[in-house]
Amino acid sequence: MKNLFFLILLIAISMGCSQQANFNYPETAKGDVIENYHGTDVPDPYRWLEDDMSNETAAWVKAQNELTYAYLEAIPFRDALKERMTEIWNYPKMSTPFKEGERYFYFYNTGLQNQDILYVKKNLEEEGEVFLDPNGFSDDGTVALAGLSVSNDQKHMAYAISKGGSDWQDFFVKDVESGMDLADHLKWIKFSGMSWYKDGFFYTRYATPEAGDELKAANINAKVYYHRVGTEQSEDLLIHQDEANPEWGFGVSASEDEKYMFLTVTESTSGNALAFKKAGLDEVPFTWLDKDFDDNYMPVGNKENLLFVLTNNEAPLYRLIGINLNNPSRENWVDIIPEHEKNVLESATLAGGKIIASYIKDAYNEAIVFDLDGNMLHELSLPGIGSLGGFSGKMKDKTAFYSFTSFNYPTTTFKYNIEENISELFYAPEVDFDAEAYETKQVFYTSKDGTEVPMFIVHKKGLELDGSNPTLLYGYGGFNISMTPSFSTTRAVWLEQGGVFALANIRGGGEYGEEWHMAGTVLQKQNVFDDFIAAAEYLIHENYTSSKRLAVYGGSNGGLLIGAVVNQRPELFAAAVPMVGVMDMLRFHKFTIGRYWTVDYGSWDDAEQFNYLLRYSPLHNISTEKDYPAILVTTGDHDDRVVPAHSFKYAATLQEKYKGNNPVMIRINTDAGHGAGKPTDMVIQEYTDVWAFIYQNMDFVPEL
Repeated sequence: MKNLFFLILLIAISMGCSQQANFNYPETAKGDVIENYHGTDVPDPYRWLEDDMSNETAAWVKAQNELTYAYLEAIPFRDALKERMTEIWNYPKMSTPFKEGERYFYFYNTGLQNQDILYVKKNLEEEGEVFLDPNGFSDDGTVALAGLSVSNDQKHMAYAISKGGSDWQDFFVKDVESGMDLADHLKWIKFSGMSWYKDGFFYTRYATPEAGDELKAANINAKVYYHRVGTEQSEDLLIHQDEANPEWGFGVSASEDEKYMFLTVTESTSGNALAFKKAGLDEVPFTWLDKDFDDNYMPVGNKENLLFVLTNNEAPLYRLIGINLNNPSRENWVDIIPEHEKNVLESATLAGGKIIASYIKDAYNEAIVFDLDGNMLHELSLPGIGSLGGFSGKMKDKTAFYSFTSFNYPTTTFKYNIEENISELFYAPEVDFDAEAYETKQVFYTSKDGTEVPMFIVHKKGLELDGSNPTLLYGYGGFNISMTPSFSTTRAVWLEQGGVFALANIRGGGEYGEEWHMAGTVLQKQNVFDDFIAAAEYLIHENYTSSKRLAVYGGSNGGLLIGAVVNQRPELFAAAVPMVGVMDMLRFHKFTIGRYWTVDYGSWDDAEQFNYLLRYSPLHNISTEKDYPAILVTTGDHDDRVVPAHSFKYAATLQEKYKGNNPVMIRINTDAGHGAGKPTDMVIQEYTDVWAFIYQNMDFVPEL
C-alpha cells in the first residue's frame, strides 16, 4: 500500500511538471521609464511597482499570490510536510537568562506560541512569572517585541514593539515591581537602542514621514533624544543632531556606571566615528576619539576611566584596546588583547571582573577568558564545533550565562562560574529529532581564483555519495557578517528526508576578518558569486548531489547572491529561492537606509562602479535565452529594510523574459517585513512552502 501511495504521488507530480509550460502569469503593465547612467540608457519598465501603497501594486500582489498559492496548494505532500515541521518545532525553548539587580529575566516559548514570552524570577530554582507577553500585542502575532532595556536602578524597563515586521518601532515603559505599563509612548524610532541614564534613557528617532511613504522614504536627519520616565515625548531633550550631515546615523549610550556618555556616528554599515564626554544632560561637547569612519569602534565597557573598545583599527582580525579617558589621544591607546595571528576577535564581554573573548576560527567559535590587563587565564570548554550566543553578565556578577548551538546540537544554555571557570548545563531542550543520527564535516574547496573557501556539510551518517541526494546550499557573503553553525528546526525536516545541507562561508563575510570581507565588496563582488558557484560545483563533483537535486537559497544580501548566480550559472540548480533580496543594484540606495550599503556594493554615481553593478545586478541580467531553474521569490509587504519593490520588479521581469517550463513565482507575505518578529505560524508556513516548492522541482517525494 505504501509503495502504491508513493506511485500515485509520483504520477501526480509528473502531471504537474508536464503542465508547467502553461502558467498563466498575471499581466504586468510596462511603463516607458528609461534612466540614463553615464551615457547608458537602462529601461525600468516596472518602476511603478515601487509604489507600495498604490491600488495597482496591491492588485498585482493579490494576483501573484493567487497564482503562487494555487501552485503550492496543489503539491500533494505540502500538508504532511507542514505537519512534520510543526511537530519538530513544537518543543519548549528558553533563551539565555540575564540578571538585573536581584531579578533574572529570560524568554520562554512552550513550543508553538507566535512570540516568545518574557519571564522574571528572583531565584533560579523557582518558577518564573510572566512579565511581558507579546502574544497579546495583536491577534495574529504580527506585532513583536523588538528590544528592551532595564534601568540601572532596576525600577523600570523600556521596551520596543514592531508592527508587521517593519523596522519602525514604538517604545513603552514598564514599572518592574508591579509589571504595569506607564503612560510613556514614543514613536517614529528606528535603528535605536535605549540606554539608561538617571531616570530616563537615550534613543534615536526620525521626523514623522509623509503619509504613504512610511515604508520606503529615505531615513535621514536622525536625532538623539533623552526621555525622562513619566513625561510626554514632546518634552524629550534633544541631545545630538547634525543638520550639515543629514544622512549620518547617531546613537548615544551611557556607561554601566553612568560616568560617561558615548556618541557613535555612522554613514554606512562599515566603520564608525566615536566620541565621549562625562555623563550629563548639559551642552558640553563630545570629545572625538576617531571621526574618519575608516574603522569600527565598539565600546564594550569601562573600569573607572579606562574604556575598553573592540576595533579593527590597524587590526583586520580585530583587537581590544584600552583608552584612558583622562588622556585619550591616539598615541596613548594600548592593546589589552592584541590581534590574533589568524582568528577573528568577534566579541568581548566584561563580566565578573574578567574579559570573556569570543573568537571565530574557521567559521566556528572558541572562547578565551582574560583578566582586565589582557593576560590569558583559560580557554572555555565547549561541546564541540559550533556557535556561542553572547555572554550575559556584568562586571559585578559572579555568574554569566551563554548558549551553544550547532547544526545537530539544538541551542542549549550554560551557566558559567566566572571565578572557578566551570560551566554547567542550565537548560537543554528536548527536540523530536535524532541529532545523533547526523554528522557535520567541514571541507575546504577551491574558488575560481584559487582561494580556499570553507564549507560545512551536514547529513545523515552513512550517506551514500551517489549524486542523487536532495541538497540545500546556503550562503550570504556580505557586510562582514559571519555564517557560523546553528540548529534549525526547518532544516531538521530537510535532513530527516535524507537531504544534505551545505553552508558556504564565502568572501564578503567576516569569517576571516576585514580582508575576507573586503575581498567580496564593490569591484570585487564577483568573488562572492564565484565562491558560491564553486561550492555548488564541489557538491556535484564529490557526488553529494547533481544539478537536478541541488537547490540554493539565501536572504537579503543572500537574496542578491541567489539572483546573481542563477543568472550566471542557471544550469547548476534545480531550484532557487531568493528571499527578501537586493535585486536592483542601481536603485537600492534610494530607499529607507539603503544608502548605507554602498560601502559593500558601490554606487552608480561612479562610472566604473556603475558598469560593474550593471554586469551582475539580478534585475538587469535576466536572459530571454537561458533555461532557468524553478525560482520562488519571497518577500514581505512591510519590508522597509530591503523594500519589496526589489522582489516585485525582479519577479515581473522573470515572468516576462523566461520562456522555459519551470515556474518562476513570487510569494508575498502580508504584515511581514525583512524577517525579524515573524510569528511562528507564519515562519512554519513559509518554510513549508519553500521546501515543498524545492522538492516538487527536483522531482523528489519526501517520505512523510
